[in-house]
Amino acid sequence: MTMTPEEGVDSLFFGSVFQDPESVSKVLWLDEIQQAIDEANVDENRAKQWVTLVVDVNECLDRKQSEHILSVLKSSTSNVHDIIPECAIKYYDTLVKAKESKTDNVSSEGSWVKLNLQQKYNYYYNTDSKEGSWVPPETCLSKESWLTAEEIEDIIEEVTANYIRENMWSAPEELLLRFQATSSGPTLRKEFEARKSFLNDQVESVVKIQAFWKGCKQRQEYLSRQRVFTGNVDSIVKIQSWYRMAAARKSYLSRLQYFEDHKNEIVKIQSLLRANKARDDYKALVGSENPPLTVIRKFVYLLDQSDLDFQEELEVARLREEVVTKIRANQQLEKDLNLMDIKIGLLVKNRITLEDVISHSKKLNKKKGGEMETLNNTDNQGIKSLSKERRKTLETYQQLFYLLQTKPLYLAKLIFQMPQNKSTKFMDTVIFTLYNYASNQREEYLLLKLFKTALEEEIKSKVDQAQDIVTGNPTVIKMVVSFNRGARGQNTLRQLLAPVVKEIIEDKTLIINTNPVEVYKAWVNQLETQTGEASKLPYDVTTEQALTYPEVKNKLEASIENLRKVTDKVLSSITSSLDLLPYGLRYIAKVLKNSIREKFPDATEEELLKIVGNLLYYRYMNPAIVAPDGFDIIDMTAGGQINSDQRRNLGSVAKVLQHAASNKLFEGENEHLSSMNNYLSETYQEFRKYFQEACDVHEPEEKFNMDKYTDLVTVSKPVIYISIEEIINTHLLLLEHQDAIATEKGDLLNELLESLGEVPTVESFLGEGAVDPNDPNKENTLNQLSKTEISLSLTSKYDIKDGEAVDGRSLMIKLAVESTLQPQGIGSAARQGQLQPCTIDDQVVLNFLTKKLIIDVTRNQPGSTLTEILETPATEQQELEHAKDMESRASVDSRTPEEGKQSQAMMEDACLPLEQKKRKIQRNLRTLEQTGHVSSKNKYQDILNEIAKDIRNQRIHRKLRKAELSKLQQTLNALNKKAAFYEDQINYYDTYIKTCVDNLKRKNSRRSIKLDGKAEPKGTKRVKPVRYTAAKLHDKGVLLGIDDLQTNQFKNVTFDIIATEDVGIFDVRSKFLSVEMEKDLLQMQYEGVAVMKMFDKVKVNVNLLIYLLNKKFYGK
Repeated sequence: MTMTPEEGVDSLFFGSVFQDPESVSKVLWLDEIQQAIDEANVDENRAKQWVTLVVDVNECLDRKQSEHILSVLKSSTSNVHDIIPECAIKYYDTLVKAKESKTDNVSSEGSWVKLNLQQKYNYYYNTDSKEGSWVPPETCLSKESWLTAEEIEDIIEEVTANYIRENMWSAPEELLLRFQATSSGPTLRKEFEARKSFLNDQVESVVKIQAFWKGCKQRQEYLSRQRVFTGNVDSIVKIQSWYRMAAARKSYLSRLQYFEDHKNEIVKIQSLLRANKARDDYKALVGSENPPLTVIRKFVYLLDQSDLDFQEELEVARLREEVVTKIRANQQLEKDLNLMDIKIGLLVKNRITLEDVISHSKKLNKKKGGEMETLNNTDNQGIKSLSKERRKTLETYQQLFYLLQTKPLYLAKLIFQMPQNKSTKFMDTVIFTLYNYASNQREEYLLLKLFKTALEEEIKSKVDQAQDIVTGNPTVIKMVVSFNRGARGQNTLRQLLAPVVKEIIEDKTLIINTNPVEVYKAWVNQLETQTGEASKLPYDVTTEQALTYPEVKNKLEASIENLRKVTDKVLSSITSSLDLLPYGLRYIAKVLKNSIREKFPDATEEELLKIVGNLLYYRYMNPAIVAPDGFDIIDMTAGGQINSDQRRNLGSVAKVLQHAASNKLFEGENEHLSSMNNYLSETYQEFRKYFQEACDVHEPEEKFNMDKYTDLVTVSKPVIYISIEEIINTHLLLLEHQDAIATEKGDLLNELLESLGEVPTVESFLGEGAVDPNDPNKENTLNQLSKTEISLSLTSKYDIKDGEAVDGRSLMIKLAVESTLQPQGIGSAARQGQLQPCTIDDQVVLNFLTKKLIIDVTRNQPGSTLTEILETPATEQQELEHAKDMESRASVDSRTPEEGKQSQAMMEDACLPLEQKKRKIQRNLRTLEQTGHVSSKNKYQDILNEIAKDIRNQRIHRKLRKAELSKLQQTLNALNKKAAFYEDQINYYDTYIKTCVDNLKRKNSRRSIKLDGKAEPKGTKRVKPVRYTAAKLHDKGVLLGIDDLQTNQFKNVTFDIIATEDVGIFDVRSKFLSVEMEKDLLQMQYEGVAVMKMFDKVKVNVNLLIYLLNKKFYGK
């Protein structure tokens, strides 16, 4: 219980005084004491409420914040119902006038506000110090200009009451209820009820009086007017006829003159109306569920393929081929350059000879020259030769890869049937090649479908715990990250991280080292290098020992502070650039989250978001922050590299972000960084929101606007560029795991594999004569030729089985199919909506043919419905117009490239007269109606809706094609820059190898002179060595010890230090008991290493040795 001392005493006093006089005792009981305390607490709360009202209202009036007066009154007034929002302005104006009136009469102003409660207590509140008291202050100057609580309450009550009186009779029931809830409600209600009661008592009288009076007036007017009309009928008729004639003539002439005077305006209005009508028609086409035929007829011209469409399609195909070829070439160059790095490293360690490196360099130069194998000059050889058998094999391979591309379940199963090492190589080569590295919308959509199917399959079959995704190395996750960090994703990573990473690298003053032992050693090394004296501090210390030194603590705190600032910049760059994150990566994160939740329903949202964070940050972004040079985040010159300090700075930032993304605090061996734990928790909340938003993406069907009819408006067939070796390997893998991935006997994959037979050899692909059988290097030649790339135009297999029942339905469908699937028509049919993963649906083919015929008919014969057009005979004029349109189309088709031309059967259909086309449409519609595809009850509106959708998709396709052209050009430019960088690397390696060769020749020359015992050439100046005994170097602190040798024997060991011709390189010779040892010191530099071994025996202080060399040879 709480109460003020003054209130408590007063309450107890009143309780004692007014106690029953006849009570046995004058002592207060516990209940009475508690009651007094409760009353005091109520008074205390009431005082605070009144103070809040007074202060808030007066301050609001002083600041002239009229818009806040309503919220202030509601939050502070004891009866909220007294405040009516409609009176807000009136409240404010009345309060302002009252305050101005008080202010004019004030001579001196204090800071105290006095409140009286229950006519017993006074409460004092200081507006400056914001403190209140029940005890009168020593100097109590009142704030006279402020309105008191009583004045404010009175004003509010008065304004509210006036408003209610004004609106009482016209107010609805809801408003009356609000009026009743106010303080003035009871009084006003009494007035209202009294008036209402009086009127209710006199209802019959009032109604009688009003009715009598109105009837009397109306009868008088009616009778008077009737007498006038009855007496002047003829005159009225004449007047009316003459007036109507004059008015019509005047109106006509006036309107005619108006039109003559405003011809230009009328033309503009008419064009505006036509434009609005066209706009409304287009809205109906786009937005209506069942667009009418009259609207569709106006827009069917959009389905025509123009010369520009064909040119853009060919340009897209050409750029796609260049991008895929360039990606593969760059990948091979990158692998070879990495191998060259390894070979040079082995050369430095004398593990391989210089000849091996030179041999690999020649291969690099060969590839740099662009010697990429293709079959462009051998299109009529091997599998592409003009023979029926090889043509069938080629078509079967095209159908096989189309099936693998559009039905992801096959590849998803195949991936998990192979060992880990094989599946990784298979993914990096065949799978990405099969989808052309997602170089267009269609292939990106299909690749995402593969990722989704494979990820769901992996989680279903191989993940036992939710955390396995984080702790393991899931195959699909690795594939997704590899793809999004590849050629298409690098630009995204550059935009996301390049500015902030570049800022960190270029900041030469930035030093972040959060390892106490390393900080300690760096500090000791700095002391020794500066003074030239051995430090008395120990070299090897633990983390706890290093933290005992104030210098280490200060440097560590500075590093932590720098780390926070830099991490904030990187985090801000990541979280503010969600739109830059690749859609494919975000969609797979969504699939990952949903799949884990489905398999592990008990997993919390926090656990799911940690798994998403592991994908988006740890696997995708973190490596690029740690090694930006390895992921093309920043531009590096050939031979350039990031130094150790810069690398450590980036690694520290990545470590903090990694802990934050996984909500992992610094503990255990990182206990010295526990001061950052609060920062980690705050950062995790930002990451959490980022991961949630990243998973909020549309499905690929909506994103890419894909469905089974999407390909209807495309011109060219899908083409992939794949090497012979990859075709053979894929064929071999499919045969090895055929039982696991195609379990049903009638599966189309089994049919295609059976048609292909055994796996062919490279020689059979290339054809006879491609390799000389007597060539001794035949194996190597075939191995090189297996890298040859060929282009496959993917098509779908449509199979009509023997013995199929020939009823009316199947006969009609077969006729339609046979008219379409001609040698040239197969590409067209394959283009028509085959995002279906297996065979072409016969209904889709017939539906497509019917739509083409309907479009041709509706162009030349108008009608409100399709049924009306089909039943109405075409006129001679309409037949002539139709024939002209078909001739024009044939002329355009003759200029079309071969891959974009229609089939011969479709061209023959197009030349049919209108009446024959209509009869064919009717037959097709009856067949489709039997299958349930259309219905005559709604006048075949379903097929009209599909035509409208085709028109909309054609427009979208054109927009996407332009965007794809731009994207392919950007990607190709980026790939060319990357290729140029690799060429610079190759040139750098060439220069390095030439230098090695020159040095080797020079060194061999010197050695040959020494071995022959000949004197050095005349004029050669010998450099005098500097000689030290081990004892002297030990005294200087340079030499720390020699294995298996006592200190008293150091005098028998001598060291000769000779400066070579190259600055910074010294020959150090040691003689111990007449044994010579030799060691080169190559450009010694300070790297924080305190002690190193020479000759595998001698321990030296690196810092003091550098100091000694600088002093003796360079005078530093």
